[in-house]
Amino acid sequence: MAPADRSFARRTLLTTTAALTGAALLGGTAHAAETRQAAWPAQFPLPDGFQPEGITIGSEPYAYFGSLANGDIYRASLATGRGRIVAKGAGRPTVGLKIDRHGRLFLAGGDSGEIRTVDARSGETEQVYATGGTFVNDVILTPGAAWFTDSFKPVLYKLAKGAVTTVPLTGDWQQGADFTANGIERTPDGRALLVVNAFANGGGLMRVDPRTGAARAVDLGAAKLPNGDGLLLLGRILYAVQQQQNAIDVFRLNDAGTRGTAITRITDPRFRIPTTVAAWGSRLYLPNARFDVEPTPTTEYDAVAVRQV
Repeated sequence: MAPADRSFARRTLLTTTAALTGAALLGGTAHAAETRQAAWPAQFPLPDGFQPEGITIGSEPYAYFGSLANGDIYRASLATGRGRIVAKGAGRPTVGLKIDRHGRLFLAGGDSGEIRTVDARSGETEQVYATGGTFVNDVILTPGAAWFTDSFKPVLYKLAKGAVTTVPLTGDWQQGADFTANGIERTPDGRALLVVNAFANGGGLMRVDPRTGAARAVDLGAAKLPNGDGLLLLGRILYAVQQQQNAIDVFRLNDAGTRGTAITRITDPRFRIPTTVAAWGSRLYLPNARFDVEPTPTTEYDAVAVRQV
């Protein structure tokens, strides 16, 4: 959400009356910001034929989407829903993507096996890294590194200091014959990674030690993630997109990320196989990938917004 007006915080005289007035101003500012966001579109189009998969939102109210069709990056204003292509993909797909605080985009290159970094302001590709991978799917940023999943190999790719390291997944990790690893996040305490494993035990989460690659199944009770895709952690609340279910499953995690309690499932009639999720203010934004239709250059795509839990 846009920062509140902090002018009252500069006052040096904090009488009881001033404190109450400041609290009222803060509440009014927050309410006004939420009211403004409520007027923003809760659904907006993406380019025809775009084939969106990933989404990322940085420190400003703009969403970036990656194209499976050709790797282009589309930027949309959350306030208006209007947007444009800001980077060309040169025919190589973009699956998951994240933006850092410097305006650098980290792109998972799908079946190209590449990792790419792009300047979001200029649209220029900065670096291309070959992983030797099969399908580089999703990415999460941690202090000092970007971590990528490979859906057909039991490995993670760590990009740090301009070099890619392959980290084998061991322990409880089970690799299926089809898509296995998908979305990736950090644990609430930041000490480990959470990775969707769509195969093991009918689909769920693995907690991965980033130093060793050792994976341990996260206890989600009876919940399963057979079509788990993008993950989003806000505090201790984890949002897990389930493609074919047209749903977001919501869990409350412990700090270490070893256990999760199912809170609710978010569904919406506007969902048309959403894949990934990003947040701004009180909303969650998701691209509809429409994997249930044959893509053509004129296939319509869009993004939708729902409220956070």
